[in-house]
Amino acid sequence: MLTFPLVIIYRISTGCQGLDKRAFKIYNIHILAIMNIDDLKAYTWVFRALGDPTRLRIAHLLLRADQELCVCEIVDSLEESQTNVSRHLRELKLAGLVKERREGRWIFYSLCAPSDPFLKGILSALESMEAPLLKRDVEMLRARLSLRREGKCVVGMNSTEWQRLKLKIKRGS
Repeated sequence: MLTFPLVIIYRISTGCQGLDKRAFKIYNIHILAIMNIDDLKAYTWVFRALGDPTRLRIAHLLLRADQELCVCEIVDSLEESQTNVSRHLRELKLAGLVKERREGRWIFYSLCAPSDPFLKGILSALESMEAPLLKRDVEMLRARLSLRREGKCVVGMNSTEWQRLKLKIKRGS
């Protein structure tokens, strides 16, 4: 049986307009427990998470990377905003597809190990995808990973090093 966190989101009576993102995360989102939900709902949750093109690209990128990725590496590889990528990573995490690990100011993401034949099949389907945009994402990721030092991400989003490397890639193609 698939399991994933049940998340309840509620609004403080005064609304969320005056709260910054940190306050919203602290006060408005509470992960209550790992709940077992009937398989059909869990399957639907996974398909819903992968039903968005950006989330599908992120999941494919994490699969192809075969290692943890810093959020800035995903942002640069997909050429999407940090806010957008973080929101989509959260959805993939809630669906039980992605896990995160914090190291100082860096947050690293990877795919969860498949726990049943259904998730193994989903990952196999992701691996078989060969759309040109997905190939470009992987090419950009490989270039972005070349900026790591001693296997660690040390360059933030849209750094000058990345901009130079990206320019070389675009000129070469």
